[in-house]
Amino acid sequence: MPPEAPGVLWRDGWYRFAHRCDSPNFGPRPAGARVDLVVVHSISLPPGVYGGDEVRRLFTNTLDWDAHPYFKSIEGMQVSAHFFIRRDGALWQFVSCDDRAWHAGASSYRGRPNCNDDSVGIELEGLEGETFEAAQYEALASVCASLAQHYPVRHIAGHEHIAPGRKNDPGAGFDWALLRRQLAWPETSFPTLSLRP
Repeated sequence: MPPEAPGVLWRDGWYRFAHRCDSPNFGPRPAGARVDLVVVHSISLPPGVYGGDEVRRLFTNTLDWDAHPYFKSIEGMQVSAHFFIRRDGALWQFVSCDDRAWHAGASSYRGRPNCNDDSVGIELEGLEGETFEAAQYEALASVCASLAQHYPVRHIAGHEHIAPGRKNDPGAGFDWALLRRQLAWPETSFPTLSLRP
């Protein structure tokens, strides 16, 4: 493969500044899908434990279900996100943004169902309802800005907004107002109730 040209940020949906780790859990987007939504999630495995390799293993179907009692409750799940941002801001990519990752589940937003079809899923290492690190917001804002330059992204929401009552992440500890200031996107791009200080 030839070296990347200077300044090229995307190649076939893969972001230049992310560590690549391919997940088998993806599929094609429907014909005509416009990638105009970013969905923010939070994840830690086991819940509240940070810094391990378990999230990567979950997304690549290599998690040892017997390694922790909690893993039995998710045994057999085949999920993925496009990106995963660790507590220190390290950015990993598991699925090309040109493809459909399996992160949203049953969902609806902007009057459209099946948010996996036209969204990019970004997981933050964290526990729903808890706070996140400054380095994570910086990495999130950076990748969102780059996504918006490459795809017709116009909206960003949490998993809790696209699957209310079923999902609660990233939760009350996520600072939507901070992210909006970092991105300088219009208020209409964000979940309405999330921008209150």
